[in-house]
Parts: sequence; C-alpha cells; structure tokens
Amino acid sequence: MTEKILILDFGSQYTQLIARCIRELNVYCEIQPCLKPVVWEDSIKGIILSGSPFSVNDPQAPVVDIAAMAEKVPVLGVCYGAQLMAKVFGGEVAKSSHREYGRAFMEHQDKEEPLLYDISPKSQVWMSHADTIVRLPESFIPIATTENIPVAAFKSHTLAKNPLFALQFHPEVTHSLEGKQILRNFLVHICGMQQDWTPAAFVQETVARIKQQVGDKKVVMALSGGVDSTVAAELIHKAIGPNLYCVFVDNGLLRKDEFETVLDSYKHMGLNVKGVNAKDLFYGQLNGVKDPEEKRKIIGRLFIEVFQQEAVQLKDIAFLGQGTIYPDVIESVSVNGPSATIKSHHNVGGLPEKMNMSLVEPLRFLFKDEVRRVGKEIGISDIFLARHPFPGPGLAIRILGDITAEKVEMLQEADAIYIEGLKEAGLYNQVWQAGTILLPVQSVGVMGDERTYEFCVALRAVTSTDGMTADWAHLPYEFLAKISNDIINKVKGINRVVYDISSKPPATIEWE
Repeated sequence: MTEKILILDFGSQYTQLIARCIRELNVYCEIQPCLKPVVWEDSIKGIILSGSPFSVNDPQAPVVDIAAMAEKVPVLGVCYGAQLMAKVFGGEVAKSSHREYGRAFMEHQDKEEPLLYDISPKSQVWMSHADTIVRLPESFIPIATTENIPVAAFKSHTLAKNPLFALQFHPEVTHSLEGKQILRNFLVHICGMQQDWTPAAFVQETVARIKQQVGDKKVVMALSGGVDSTVAAELIHKAIGPNLYCVFVDNGLLRKDEFETVLDSYKHMGLNVKGVNAKDLFYGQLNGVKDPEEKRKIIGRLFIEVFQQEAVQLKDIAFLGQGTIYPDVIESVSVNGPSATIKSHHNVGGLPEKMNMSLVEPLRFLFKDEVRRVGKEIGISDIFLARHPFPGPGLAIRILGDITAEKVEMLQEADAIYIEGLKEAGLYNQVWQAGTILLPVQSVGVMGDERTYEFCVALRAVTSTDGMTADWAHLPYEFLAKISNDIINKVKGINRVVYDISSKPPATIEWE
C-alpha cells in the first residue's frame, strides 16, 4: 500500500497548493474534509491541517481532535491549523492589531531544528491571517519569528507520542521562497517519507490495481480526445487489453476535423474504439436554444443517451471507465467543514447506476499536470498531452446565442486559423487555453466597395497553472493583427475580430 500524507481541509483556497507541493516532492497525499472522521491505516504517515476562512474564535469554527491524531502520526498545522493547535491545547488566539497579509521575513536561530533544516536564517514567507497567537500553550516552544509576530512557527515534542509542528504562514505558495523545503523537512525528516511516488511507480501500481479490480471482465469508456480520458483509457488498456471498449461521439461541436483526426490517432494507439456521428441529433435538439445552462443540460443528456445506446449493444460489460481527476473529486465533497457541497460531479451522469456497472477511474487522485507526466511515462503522443483544455459542451458555449450548423462551421474555420496560427508562431505551448468565440451581434464593415453586415468573433487566450485563476495572455500585436486579417479574409460571414483582455477572476475563461 502506498504511504501517504493526509491533508485535512478546513476550507482554505490554498489547500490544493499544499497537495500539489507535496506531490511535486514525489510524496503521495490525499485531501479530506476536516470534519470527516479519519480512517486510520498503516499507510498514513503524517497529517497536515490546512488554513481556513474561519477564525478559530468563531462559534462555528471547525475543530478536530489534534491530540488523538498526534498519538498516531506527526501533525503539522498551517495558518488556521496552527492557530487551532494553539487554542485546543490551551493557548490564546486573538485578532491581530493589524491584519498580516503578504510578504514577511521569518527568522530562526536553531540550525538543527528538523522542520527548518537548511532554511536561511532570514527567509521570505507569505502571511494571510487576521488572527495571531498571543500566548502559546504550555509544552510548546516558538522556533521562528517575524518582525510583527513573536510566534511564526512553533512545536511540541512532549504532548503526544508524535511531535506537533505549526506555521502561521503559508509554505505552499511560491511567495514563501523556501516553503517547499520546509514541507520536505516535515515529510522526510519528521514523517520518514521516502519520496518514491513517481509517474513510473504510479503506472505500475495502477495497472496492477485495475487488473485486480476488473479481472477478465469488460470495460466501456467514452473518449473525448482530451488528455484525461486518453491517459485513463491507455492505463486501462495496458491492464486489460482488448476487453476495453471505447466510444468517441461526434456531437457536431468539436473543432474543425477533430473527430476524424482524433479517431485515427486512437486507432493508431491500438485502442478498440468506435466513432459515432451524432451531429444531426445534437443540432436538432439544440435548435433555437439560447440559454447556456439549457445548452449544457441538453448536450449532457444527449451524450448519455448516445453513449448508452452504444454501450448496451456490447455484451457482458461490467465496468465504466472514466477520466475523473482529483480536482473533480475534491469539488464533489464539502471541503469547508460544515459548508455545503461546492459542485456535484460525474463524467457520464448516472450511467453506472442505470446500467448496473462499477466505475474504473485510474486518474481519480491525480492533478492535471500529473496526468500529463503519467501520459508521457506511458508514451502517449503530444497530440494529446499538449492539447489545451476544451469544454465538455464544446463549441456550444463558444457560440453565444442559438446554435446552427452554419454558425458551427463558421466558428470552426475561424478557430482553426487561430489555433494553427498559435502553433506556427510558437505561442501555443505558452498559453493554458485558447479559443474563438462567436458573438451574437453583427456589425457594419466594408469589403472592397461593398458594405457588409456580418458577425464578430472574440479571440481568447489565458495563462494559468490549473485553470482556477487565469490571466489574459499578452500575445504580440503583430500576431493578433495577422490572425484578424486571416479570419476576416478567409471566413465568410465574419468581418470583425476582437481580443478578450479579461482575467479570471472576475471573468471566467469561457464566455458561457
């Protein structure tokens, strides 16, 4: 069983960053809502308590039994986790005289301190808290300070079987320049982790687990052409070979020529895949529909219906394969303690229940960047690994207003010019996601001596690490001018091109 660190999430916006930092150190970890009881296994080697939007002095603030945890494994509290640790053991936490937010400099003296081993005597860290620890509990000692707070880090070795450590800053953010080293110290020097969780190890364990789970039974899976479903399918294929049956549905809302090129690539990978042309069905059901949410619901429902029709034709299918990744899983549960669920998630709706199938989700505990590294490890082409994320409803949410086959074709042509242009200019890999949006307005233009009244498209390109936040990509003016000129000259029906310079937040990456 893979050794792991358990992160108890109290609702911090940075919790996923803690997990990503730990994974980048080749240590496996999982995030769990703070109020969910810990199911103790020998594989758990340490616990980290995350930050939180709560104050520990709030009546509704979530509380956990830290003492009981420390009898099992070492515990590290971060920000709220640190203040909670101080309070539950009898210390005092109060409102700061001034909110400490942003860069600060942590100072420490003990070069032999395990948590701060090899950390500079004065190290930049990132603070984000309105409360501060004004009095430590007995048996705790401070191990670092800043100019504004006397307790930036502290520890106890005597309260429980295992040591307790705490940080009032966020080591997981990049502004804490040696934060990853502090986390490594906790993982390696305090919890004894081996740093042996690599893509190769993940592939070996996952293939073995799928073989054990599925045996000689059959799996059916919907492919999208995206990196998640492709890597998941290849892992399942490695485990069970031809007993994996894949379905690739053309809903008429893919990019230009994508159905044919992706289907051909899948077959070259040796996957047993069937392509289904369902364009007319989708166009018919979407006719006249303008509301974005209604579009999504129709597309989701039709996809399930088409996939189910194909799946029921197969004999003795016992499992449904899915490309679910870890952010989907995290967003499916309540992470804010007593708060409500953020987002319900299921890649293929209620199909497992409808068709009496069990799920196979090989990527369930991977982040997007880890999926790409695993894909590279098993030899998947950059055709899939380097692809930008593409929304499930496809071009339906990039055509604002009602959808027609003519609008889809117009947008496909414009989008193909833009995406190919990014690749030719060496810009494609510099942006997280790019796409073209067809606006529901027409404007006057002049072509030759004639007046035109045609559509406008917006070009969108953003930089991001995980899609949670994003900045607009600062593409060269010369490039944008060329793309605009090419689209207007080559795509009939478009006479104006604009560039979206909105960041997320407050805008979103997609327009609908």
